Amino acid sequence: MKSNSELSSHDRILRAAKHLFAQNGYENTSTVAIARDAGTSESQLMKHFGSKQGLLVAILERGWISIGERIANLNHSPSPSDRLLSVLKALTIEFENDPEFKVLAALEARRIRKDSNEIVLTRGWRQYRDLLDRILLDMRTEGQIRHDVNLDAVRSAIVGMCEGMWRDQVVAGRSELRAEYNFDDVQKVLEIMVLAFQDPLRHAKAS
Repeated sequence: MKSNSELSSHDRILRAAKHLFAQNGYENTSTVAIARDAGTSESQLMKHFGSKQGLLVAILERGWISIGERIANLNHSPSPSDRLLSVLKALTIEFENDPEFKVLAALEARRIRKDSNEIVLTRGWRQYRDLLDRILLDMRTEGQIRHDVNLDAVRSAIVGMCEGMWRDQVVAGRSELRAEYNFDDVQKVLEIMVLAFQDPLRHAKAS
């Protein structure tokens, strides 16, 4: 990782904001504090990002785009169900390796924009969602998913369950909530979930 002195003011602001948002929360972090931590001015922050909300969106966008690029470079199995599992496992690994982004993705990614009353949904997150849709469609084509389930509902269930596990881990670290499971436990749950959406008759014929 580059030191602050090697980064542009744009990237120093991104790094400082990511750390402060994750540590103190979005609402409790001022643009003045971010600029001070980044070794620059508040006017530079506004010049690059327009607002604190624009800065949060930029952090989430960069994180999801980076994750998407690494997922795209995986050596994917030709089996769509195996591909789905590899993508979900890779995403879990990325979050484990970047706990600050995990906090922001879990707690701040559904913030409502003040200017339009819309939910913050970055391009990178939409691409991840579209990837899941393509894999689920391939699973349906290959007969690897139950014919009686709606694919949009399956995708929402997958996203919701994964985000729920990551969010509870984050919240448990800051409260009395129990979330006593580790990386291996998450992987096992993902394997069971992917198997649950597949046609049981298909497995019975194969065995």
